[in-house]
Amino acid sequence: MKLVYDGKTKIVYELSDGNYLLKFKDDACGKDGVFDPGENQVGLTIEGKGVAVLKLSDFFFRKINEAGFPTHFVDCDVSKAEMTVRPATVFGKGIEVVCRYKAGGSFIGRYGDYIKAGETLFPPIVEITLKDDERGDPPITHHTLVLLGILRESEYDVLVNLVREISDVLKSECSQKGLDLLDLKLEFGRDREGKIMLIDEVSGDVMRVADKDGNLIEPLKLTEILIG
Repeated sequence: MKLVYDGKTKIVYELSDGNYLLKFKDDACGKDGVFDPGENQVGLTIEGKGVAVLKLSDFFFRKINEAGFPTHFVDCDVSKAEMTVRPATVFGKGIEVVCRYKAGGSFIGRYGDYIKAGETLFPPIVEITLKDDERGDPPITHHTLVLLGILRESEYDVLVNLVREISDVLKSECSQKGLDLLDLKLEFGRDREGKIMLIDEVSGDVMRVADKDGNLIEPLKLTEILIG
């Protein structure tokens, strides 16, 4: 295996067959020891989180694939916290797509004069940010994405529709367990034919989920509730 990238929450290796191996760490994004998927820094280490992240990603990716949406998922080895994926080309240097069902997090930080925390957003709001730690993962508009050559004009609506449809699959799975998906952050890229597909991970690390009392569920607990 060839080391490609050693990131905040995972290590990426290139395999001899052209696919890639993602190895998940126990590190989690957050601040001052508090888990927060909206943060772009490691804030804490949770023993067993890597396995829990992969277990839930495996569960979600299989649900998404069954629903007919394109992903990079190939297979995984939960015991080793490793997932095998198809190669993908990212948009620019990487983008993240946020789907918000409820007002919260950085959304309230920006628009709190106009909406209260916890209010329902319908239709769910889709925001795109650049993967850029130095600049705090800045939000970017549709027209700026096209102007800078990060996204083609024809791809924008495809991406927005895809993130909403995939997010609805995940929200439905949470609802079946009495949980409320508030928002989530997904990553997308292009496959070898240039088709947009879901990449990276789909786990408690990239979403905010609350119980019926409005309490946020931590990643390990989310995996336990959804799939045991």
